[in-house]
Amino acid sequence: YILVQPVIGADETWWRLMGKSGPEKTSKRWHAWAASTASAIYFTIEDSRSTEAACELLAGYAGTVMCDGYAAYESLARANRSLVLAHCWAHVRREFIEVEGAFPTETKEVLGLIRELYAIEARCAAGPPGDALRRALRDEHSRAIVDRIQAWVYATYPNTLPESGLGKAIRYMGGLWPGLRRFLDDPRIPLDNNGTERGIRGPVLGRKNHYGSRSLRGTEVAALFYSLTESAKLAGVEP
Repeated sequence: YILVQPVIGADETWWRLMGKSGPEKTSKRWHAWAASTASAIYFTIEDSRSTEAACELLAGYAGTVMCDGYAAYESLARANRSLVLAHCWAHVRREFIEVEGAFPTETKEVLGLIRELYAIEARCAAGPPGDALRRALRDEHSRAIVDRIQAWVYATYPNTLPESGLGKAIRYMGGLWPGLRRFLDDPRIPLDNNGTERGIRGPVLGRKNHYGSRSLRGTEVAALFYSLTESAKLAGVEP
Protein backbone atom coordinates (compact mmCIF):
# COMPACT_ATOMS: atom_id res chain seq x y z
CA TYR A 1 0.00 0.00 0.00
CA ILE A 2 2.73 2.46 0.94
CA LEU A 3 4.96 1.74 -2.04
CA VAL A 4 2.25 2.58 -4.57
CA GLN A 5 1.79 6.09 -3.13
CA PRO A 6 3.34 8.94 -5.16
CA VAL A 7 5.00 10.54 -2.11
CA ILE A 8 6.24 8.69 0.98
CA GLY A 9 8.50 9.38 3.94
CA ALA A 10 11.51 7.29 5.01
CA ASP A 11 13.60 7.28 8.15
CA GLU A 12 15.66 4.95 10.33
CA THR A 13 16.73 4.61 13.95
CA TRP A 14 18.93 2.14 15.80
CA TRP A 15 17.57 -1.05 17.35
CA ARG A 16 19.53 -3.34 19.66
CA LEU A 17 19.74 -7.07 18.99
CA MET A 18 20.98 -8.91 22.08
CA GLY A 19 21.47 -12.45 20.74
CA LYS A 20 24.54 -14.22 22.15
CA SER A 21 25.00 -16.88 19.49
CA GLY A 22 24.31 -17.56 15.83
CA PRO A 23 24.44 -15.15 12.89
CA GLU A 24 22.58 -12.40 14.79
CA LYS A 25 25.71 -11.88 16.87
CA THR A 26 27.34 -10.18 13.88
CA SER A 27 25.91 -6.80 14.88
CA LYS A 28 24.78 -5.52 18.25
CA ARG A 29 23.23 -2.35 16.87
CA TRP A 30 20.71 -3.02 14.13
CA HIS A 31 18.40 -0.44 12.58
CA ALA A 32 14.64 -0.06 12.32
CA TRP A 33 13.79 1.40 8.90
CA ALA A 34 10.40 3.00 8.26
CA ALA A 35 8.40 3.97 5.17
CA SER A 36 5.23 5.97 5.74
CA THR A 37 2.25 7.80 4.35
CA ALA A 38 -0.38 9.84 6.19
CA SER A 39 -2.40 6.69 6.94
CA ALA A 40 0.15 3.87 7.31
CA ILE A 41 3.71 3.14 8.34
CA TYR A 42 5.79 0.03 7.66
CA PHE A 43 8.88 -1.10 9.60
CA THR A 44 11.66 -3.51 8.78
CA ILE A 45 14.60 -4.14 11.11
CA GLU A 46 17.89 -4.73 9.30
CA ASP A 47 21.41 -5.50 10.49
CA SER A 48 22.90 -2.31 9.03
CA ARG A 49 22.29 1.28 8.03
CA SER A 50 23.68 0.70 4.55
CA THR A 51 22.36 1.36 1.06
CA GLU A 52 21.51 -2.35 0.86
CA ALA A 53 19.27 -1.98 3.92
CA ALA A 54 17.59 1.06 2.37
CA CYS A 55 17.04 -1.00 -0.76
CA GLU A 56 15.29 -3.69 1.29
CA LEU A 57 12.82 -1.01 2.34
CA LEU A 58 12.38 0.85 -0.95
CA ALA A 59 13.32 -1.65 -3.67
CA GLY A 60 11.53 -0.86 -6.91
CA TYR A 61 9.79 2.23 -5.57
CA ALA A 62 8.83 4.83 -8.19
CA GLY A 63 7.95 8.19 -6.70
CA THR A 64 9.18 10.85 -4.29
CA VAL A 65 10.80 9.96 -0.96
CA MET A 66 10.88 12.61 1.77
CA CYS A 67 13.99 12.01 3.88
CA ASP A 68 16.96 13.55 5.64
CA GLY A 69 20.43 13.90 4.16
CA TYR A 70 21.67 10.41 4.96
CA ALA A 71 23.91 9.20 2.12
CA ALA A 72 22.18 5.81 1.73
CA TYR A 73 19.13 7.53 0.24
CA GLU A 74 21.33 9.41 -2.22
CA SER A 75 22.98 6.15 -3.29
CA LEU A 76 19.60 4.49 -3.70
CA ALA A 77 18.33 7.37 -5.85
CA ARG A 78 21.37 7.10 -8.11
CA ALA A 79 20.72 3.38 -8.58
CA ASN A 80 16.95 3.80 -9.11
CA ARG A 81 16.18 6.68 -11.47
CA SER A 82 12.45 6.29 -10.77
CA LEU A 83 13.04 7.34 -7.15
CA VAL A 84 13.32 11.08 -6.47
CA LEU A 85 14.41 12.61 -3.17
CA ALA A 86 12.75 15.52 -1.42
CA HIS A 87 14.60 16.82 1.61
CA CYS A 88 13.37 17.89 5.01
CA TRP A 89 13.30 21.56 6.04
CA ALA A 90 12.89 20.57 9.71
CA HIS A 91 16.35 18.97 9.64
CA VAL A 92 17.81 22.13 8.09
CA ARG A 93 16.13 24.25 10.74
CA ARG A 94 17.60 22.06 13.50
CA GLU A 95 21.11 22.60 12.13
CA PHE A 96 20.70 26.37 12.50
CA ILE A 97 18.95 26.09 15.88
CA GLU A 98 21.97 24.16 17.18
CA VAL A 99 24.33 27.04 16.34
CA GLU A 100 21.93 29.89 17.12
CA GLY A 101 23.55 30.55 20.51
CA ALA A 102 26.97 31.07 18.95
CA PHE A 103 25.72 32.92 15.85
CA PRO A 104 22.52 34.74 16.89
CA THR A 105 22.85 37.59 14.41
CA GLU A 106 23.72 35.41 11.43
CA THR A 107 21.00 32.81 12.03
CA LYS A 108 18.18 35.23 12.84
CA GLU A 109 17.34 35.92 9.19
CA VAL A 110 17.45 32.35 7.90
CA LEU A 111 15.41 30.99 10.82
CA GLY A 112 12.85 33.74 10.27
CA LEU A 113 12.56 32.82 6.59
CA ILE A 114 12.08 29.12 7.42
CA ARG A 115 9.33 30.12 9.89
CA GLU A 116 7.65 31.98 7.03
CA LEU A 117 7.63 28.79 4.95
CA TYR A 118 5.87 26.94 7.77
CA ALA A 119 3.38 29.77 8.26
CA ILE A 120 2.36 29.47 4.61
CA GLU A 121 1.91 25.69 4.92
CA ALA A 122 -0.29 26.21 7.99
CA ARG A 123 -2.84 28.07 5.85
CA CYS A 124 -3.66 24.90 3.88
CA ALA A 125 -5.69 21.83 4.77
CA ALA A 126 -3.70 18.62 5.06
CA GLY A 127 -3.71 16.13 2.21
CA PRO A 128 -5.43 16.35 -1.19
CA PRO A 129 -8.12 18.86 -0.04
CA GLY A 130 -5.38 21.44 0.46
CA ASP A 131 -3.35 20.75 -2.70
CA ALA A 132 -4.85 23.47 -4.91
CA LEU A 133 -4.40 26.21 -2.32
CA ARG A 134 -0.98 24.86 -1.36
CA ARG A 135 0.22 25.02 -4.98
CA ALA A 136 -1.07 28.58 -5.34
CA LEU A 137 0.50 29.82 -2.10
CA ARG A 138 3.80 28.14 -2.81
CA ASP A 139 3.93 29.73 -6.26
CA GLU A 140 2.94 33.14 -4.91
CA HIS A 141 4.98 33.23 -1.69
CA SER A 142 7.19 30.21 -0.96
CA ARG A 143 9.29 30.42 -4.12
CA ALA A 144 10.31 33.97 -3.27
CA ILE A 145 11.18 32.96 0.30
CA VAL A 146 13.36 30.08 -0.89
CA ASP A 147 15.12 32.50 -3.25
CA ARG A 148 15.73 34.84 -0.27
CA ILE A 149 17.23 31.94 1.69
CA GLN A 150 19.56 31.26 -1.23
CA ALA A 151 20.52 34.93 -1.35
CA TRP A 152 21.24 34.83 2.39
CA VAL A 153 23.61 31.90 1.80
CA TYR A 154 25.46 33.77 -0.94
CA ALA A 155 25.84 36.81 1.31
CA THR A 156 26.72 34.94 4.52
CA TYR A 157 28.91 31.97 3.61
CA PRO A 158 31.87 33.92 2.13
CA ASN A 159 32.27 35.63 5.52
CA THR A 160 31.94 32.40 7.54
CA LEU A 161 34.70 30.05 8.67
CA PRO A 162 34.01 26.84 6.73
CA GLU A 163 34.58 24.55 9.72
CA SER A 164 32.54 26.64 12.15
CA GLY A 165 29.12 25.46 13.27
CA LEU A 166 27.47 28.03 11.00
CA GLY A 167 29.62 27.02 8.05
CA LYS A 168 28.70 23.37 8.51
CA ALA A 169 24.98 24.20 8.82
CA ILE A 170 25.09 26.19 5.58
CA ARG A 171 26.95 23.39 3.79
CA TYR A 172 24.41 20.85 5.03
CA MET A 173 21.60 22.92 3.53
CA GLY A 174 23.51 23.55 0.32
CA GLY A 175 24.20 19.86 -0.17
CA LEU A 176 20.47 19.13 -0.12
CA TRP A 177 19.35 22.16 -2.10
CA PRO A 178 17.67 20.42 -5.09
CA GLY A 179 15.69 18.21 -2.72
CA LEU A 180 14.78 21.16 -0.49
CA ARG A 181 13.31 23.01 -3.48
CA ARG A 182 11.33 20.02 -4.72
CA PHE A 183 8.23 20.82 -2.64
CA LEU A 184 7.75 23.97 -4.71
CA ASP A 185 6.77 21.94 -7.78
CA ASP A 186 4.48 19.36 -6.18
CA PRO A 187 1.82 20.22 -3.57
CA ARG A 188 1.76 16.60 -2.42
CA ILE A 189 5.30 16.89 -1.05
CA PRO A 190 5.33 18.04 2.59
CA LEU A 191 7.78 20.59 3.91
CA ASP A 192 9.38 18.07 6.24
CA ASN A 193 9.55 14.44 7.32
CA ASN A 194 7.98 15.01 10.73
CA GLY A 195 5.16 12.56 10.03
CA THR A 196 7.58 9.66 9.65
CA GLU A 197 9.56 10.81 12.67
CA ARG A 198 6.41 10.80 14.79
CA GLY A 199 5.66 7.27 13.62
CA ILE A 200 9.13 6.07 14.55
CA ARG A 201 8.72 7.18 18.16
CA GLY A 202 7.20 3.77 18.94
CA PRO A 203 10.46 1.83 18.39
CA VAL A 204 12.42 4.62 20.10
CA LEU A 205 10.24 4.33 23.20
CA GLY A 206 10.31 0.54 22.95
CA ARG A 207 14.08 0.29 22.99
CA LYS A 208 14.13 2.42 26.15
CA ASN A 209 11.66 0.10 27.89
CA HIS A 210 12.70 -3.37 26.73
CA TYR A 211 16.07 -2.61 25.08
CA GLY A 212 15.50 -4.39 21.75
CA SER A 213 15.20 -8.00 20.58
CA ARG A 214 16.83 -11.26 21.63
CA SER A 215 16.90 -12.93 18.22
CA LEU A 216 16.47 -12.46 14.50
CA ARG A 217 12.91 -13.73 14.86
CA GLY A 218 12.40 -11.15 17.59
CA THR A 219 13.29 -8.34 15.20
CA GLU A 220 10.74 -9.68 12.69
CA VAL A 221 8.00 -9.81 15.34
CA ALA A 222 8.87 -6.30 16.57
CA ALA A 223 8.74 -4.86 13.03
CA LEU A 224 5.41 -6.58 12.38
CA PHE A 225 3.71 -5.31 15.52
CA TYR A 226 5.12 -1.80 15.26
CA SER A 227 3.81 -1.65 11.68
CA LEU A 228 0.36 -2.75 12.83
CA THR A 229 0.03 -0.61 15.94
CA GLU A 230 1.48 2.59 14.49
CA SER A 231 -0.60 2.24 11.31
CA ALA A 232 -3.71 1.72 13.42
CA LYS A 233 -3.02 5.00 15.21
CA LEU A 234 -2.59 6.84 11.92
CA ALA A 235 -5.84 5.34 10.60
CA GLY A 236 -7.77 6.30 13.73
CA VAL A 237 -8.22 2.68 14.85
CA GLU A 238 -7.69 1.59 18.46
CA PRO A 239 -4.62 -0.69 18.27
